[in-house]
Amino acid sequence: MRKIIYLALLIIFVFCLSVSAQQKTVVKDAKAKAMLLGKHKLSLQWISWDYFGTANVTQKSGVFYLKGEQKSRGEMADYVKVNGAITMIDKTSFTFKGTILTRISHINSGNECKREGEMTFRITGKRKYWRLLEMDNPCDGVADYVDIFFR
Repeated sequence: MRKIIYLALLIIFVFCLSVSAQQKTVVKDAKAKAMLLGKHKLSLQWISWDYFGTANVTQKSGVFYLKGEQKSRGEMADYVKVNGAITMIDKTSFTFKGTILTRISHINSGNECKREGEMTFRITGKRKYWRLLEMDNPCDGVADYVDIFFR
């Protein structure tokens, strides 16, 4: 009986370690790291480029986290929400493992669309923001421009 209890406790302990252990963010450029940490404007073109949501990049125990949201104004209930961990930061991009939820009244019959997994945000040209590279909406035949602006 003791062996079964010890085995169960060991399995629970190993499971807890694997669930709670988050791989540290790989930082390849210190300047990009400093630029990314903090509060930023967030936008999805279907909602507005005139008013923005916010995205916040925080760091805890060597792991960078991204969380943000932009909501429409007025009667519409449109939104974009981002939430997850940043796995790598380099000079012009960062990879993000998490979820992006969008709900736009005239796309996907107004239903929420969920992207999940690893995605990349990149600076291109002289733009002052990181744009989601995986812009093809998986729920409809449109391109979503999810942008996180420099501070």
